[in-house]
Amino acid sequence: MSDELKKLLDQVHDGITTFDFEGKQTPCIQIEERKYDDIISKVVGQPMSINTDLNILHDGLGNVFVEILLTFSKGDITEKFLVNAKTDLAFFESLAATSMLALSSPKSCYGKDNIFMIQLPRPEKAQDALDIVQKALLPKN
Repeated sequence: MSDELKKLLDQVHDGITTFDFEGKQTPCIQIEERKYDDIISKVVGQPMSINTDLNILHDGLGNVFVEILLTFSKGDITEKFLVNAKTDLAFFESLAATSMLALSSPKSCYGKDNIFMIQLPRPEKAQDALDIVQKALLPKN
């Protein structure tokens, strides 16, 4: 294993999951409770937008990582999460299918409370990212 691959694996966010929301698997990033509460306290009740960038990193050998960058228009908040697409492909499949992304704390009840939902403004970008990820997961000869 290369040093660069090991470095990326060490940076992968642990709280990547999906949950059932109104009959659809919805992608979710679980963050520590204090950070979640801090974000919510800065944005609750305010109209805002959240820029969501998906930066895809791959090595041509089937190792694919996606850096998810969330930039909130209020509260001076920027969050970055690295996801291993090889182990969390379902996350990206559900992102493309729903165009929704949830943030939650460890104490959240999925689909009920303490879930912050983000609607992606351009659903086609999530599908494009999924297509790139799926192709990159196949090792090149």
